Amino acid sequence: MVYVIAQLSIHDRERYDRYTAGFMEVLRQFQGRLLVSDEAPRVVEGTWQGDKIVVLSFADEASYEAWASSDAYRAIARDRIAASEGPVLVVRGVERPRAA
Repeated sequence: MVYVIAQLSIHDRERYDRYTAGFMEVLRQFQGRLLVSDEAPRVVEGTWQGDKIVVLSFADEASYEAWASSDAYRAIARDRIAASEGPVLVVRGVERPRAA
């Protein structure tokens, strides 16, 4: 399992909202799951300077790459890129040991 974590600062709400309007349809096409989408995270340690945190999951890195490089996602991502900034990370999940 891989997870995508985006920490975004949004500076053009109209364009960002246009991105989100088509987001779920495209994500579902690639069996991705939206796990977190929060514009008011509670900071308990450190400093937070973003407006939104998003966490997605994909079965594996190949599934993520297929989604991220797809024509469908790239078409809507133009609005996200123009409307926000911040790091986007791809991280591997922890594998649980199989029961014997």
